[in-house]
Amino acid sequence: MTIPTERPAMTFARLLRCFLTCVCLALPAAAQDAGVQVLLQTYSDQIAKPSRQTIQPVLDALTSSGIPTMPDFLEAWADKRVVQRDADGAFFYGKREGDTWVLQSVEDGADAGTAARRDVSELKPNAGVRRLIATALVQFQLNDPDPARRLAALDSLSRSPSAKLLGPLRASIEAEDVPAIRARKIALDRLIAVQFGTDVETRLAAIDWMSDQLSLEARAALNRLLATELIVGSPPENANVARVLSVGKDISQTDALALLAAADILPPDVSRADRDAALIAAIADEHVAGTPVATLNTEAARWTAYETLAIAGQAPPRPAQNAVATLLERNPITEIYDEPDPILTAAAAAALAEVEARVARAQAFDLALDALSLASIYFLAAIGLAITFGVMGVINMAHGEFIMMGAYTGYVVQQIIPDKTLSLMVALPLAFAVAAAAGVALERLVIRHLAHRPLETLLATFGISVALQQIVKNVFGTQAVPLTSPDWLAGAWVLNDVVGISYIRIGIFMLATMFLALLVYILRRTRLGLEVRAVTQNPGMAASLGIDPDRVGMATFALGSGIAGVAGVAIGLFAQVTSEMGAGYIVQSFMTVVVGGVGSVFGTLAGAGLIGGLQKGIEWLNPSNTLAAQTYMILFIILFIQFRPRGIVAQKGRFAQ
Repeated sequence: MTIPTERPAMTFARLLRCFLTCVCLALPAAAQDAGVQVLLQTYSDQIAKPSRQTIQPVLDALTSSGIPTMPDFLEAWADKRVVQRDADGAFFYGKREGDTWVLQSVEDGADAGTAARRDVSELKPNAGVRRLIATALVQFQLNDPDPARRLAALDSLSRSPSAKLLGPLRASIEAEDVPAIRARKIALDRLIAVQFGTDVETRLAAIDWMSDQLSLEARAALNRLLATELIVGSPPENANVARVLSVGKDISQTDALALLAAADILPPDVSRADRDAALIAAIADEHVAGTPVATLNTEAARWTAYETLAIAGQAPPRPAQNAVATLLERNPITEIYDEPDPILTAAAAAALAEVEARVARAQAFDLALDALSLASIYFLAAIGLAITFGVMGVINMAHGEFIMMGAYTGYVVQQIIPDKTLSLMVALPLAFAVAAAAGVALERLVIRHLAHRPLETLLATFGISVALQQIVKNVFGTQAVPLTSPDWLAGAWVLNDVVGISYIRIGIFMLATMFLALLVYILRRTRLGLEVRAVTQNPGMAASLGIDPDRVGMATFALGSGIAGVAGVAIGLFAQVTSEMGAGYIVQSFMTVVVGGVGSVFGTLAGAGLIGGLQKGIEWLNPSNTLAAQTYMILFIILFIQFRPRGIVAQKGRFAQ
């Protein structure tokens, strides 16, 4: 008899592998002394061909080995930078260069030579295995010196929370020296404790902490704790019952019947096909159960004949009329919590109610911030129109083009000055000067010659508006041009997961506040302001006192147009800069002036606040249709001016007539 020579060797190899496995699992210190390669060879087959079902015990052994360089191997494995040499099964870090692999030792990353492409196998774990590796790496990365890696570990842990990582997470909190990361670790500790806590007190403390939070993670954790399922019939003993559903109130009869059908307890019904088949089978001498076949030409007659057959035992009986109601009454539909402890679910429900109340208040505050931001934009766009309209009584349809000029001035400045902060500092006064000069030219060449002829003035300025748009299209093209904000205006000021506002809008609000203060100072504290107020209230009397209304009108037109140019730079930082951008604000500007009060700075401020708040409120009520906000707003303004035709702040003098 021939004795095989290889089987004992194979048996010995397997025994050796099993022995090493036991040693590595039982004595992590011994594994640490042995090194990475020895431990990897213990699980060679599982590492070479991993799956989600078999890899977790291997990961547990690798992470508990205590080998300092093991995190480096796990990261390389997840990044598909590990190869296995076919000749001896050894693992290396590999970098491919053409048909050659440059190898590095998994022990210390030292150079390990090269290998031909056909002599090594590249390890390519799938997405599920990579997620498990990332979770295993978390316990190493929680204390990594690099804050970015610690944050990445927390992100990974939040995506795949695990009870076994709760201990390492808590242990890393005390040593954390970055306040933001420490707060994130504490929050994640509470979130995981709610789901994987081992005692009721710990979970209740975590729930109580969540009642003061607004984060999406906290709300998601509370909702997971309050997850339910529907049970047909009597619930299991000791089930945590949320409520018994009332058919027609909490659940429709159709959905209730679908649940009964899924539980195989619906009453047997007779279909029309089954009924007709039974009637046909019972035909005798052109009668069915004593009824002539010729008379069975209606549904009611056919069902009556079928019931006669059922009484005679010649067909299955139909269920009673109240069979469905009886079944629903006998088989109540109960909603039960997945969490068996009613104390925890009651605390979670109370905490979620408190969180939702906080979220509602935060949403109201966020909506107010959005309305304030929009109002500041409308104020900047409309204040120049309010001044010129108040002093000269001119309806300037080209006012939006001054906004457009300011935006394009900012764009041209950025092409010359690459530094975004410096270009913005230069663009703001230059946009004021360019728009003011254009306003003076319009007033000198057109508006002055059409004095006291409002219809002709309106048509002329409208034509100039169209002409200016076409000129800009010819110069800059029809495509939108970029007006980039500085880095310090990028991003947003975020208070929590609900409230946030971009820094650009904060800057526009500050700019609007600055111009408000400047205009109030000019109108109240300077000679020009005194003359403007005099001309606004009574131009004839002002002229008799030596004030030149034409000069005041020109200066006012320059001031109003210049402010529109500055508004164009501000608006262009977050909106598209096109030749038609001014037309998008001219309607809101006129509405703001009319609602606030013609010629009044504070009236324009009040009108901008009302228009901005109304628009944001309508958009919040109907977020899917922004066009509806414009329509409803116009309807509101039409009704508003019926009751207050001179606006919120009515001017005295000739406009009060």
